[in-house]
Amino acid sequence: MRIERHPILTFTKGAKVQFYFEGEPLEGYEGEPIAAALHAAGIRCLRHSPVRNRPRGFFCAIGNCSSCLMVVDGVPNVRVCVEKLRAGMDVRRQKGKGDLNVSD
Repeated sequence: MRIERHPILTFTKGAKVQFYFEGEPLEGYEGEPIAAALHAAGIRCLRHSPVRNRPRGFFCAIGNCSSCLMVVDGVPNVRVCVEKLRAGMDVRRQKGKGDLNVSD
């Protein structure tokens, strides 16, 4: 599920790290966007739209849209397409527009 070779671009991988998605352990590479690690793990739905509850996934990959807003280490509205993965991160789907008083 990852692009391993490309005719123009080169990819440098950080160390393999474990992180948590919805409480379940996953692996990715340190420094890669969180969304890329989730995509490689087969996770396509990153959140649901606040009004119509439609699934949203990895879309722009440059931090311009709101399709990838998630709760990371208890902080809502993190754009996971540009946020770098670190070991032990807790990543969760965001409900609605994000709650600054997240307690779970």
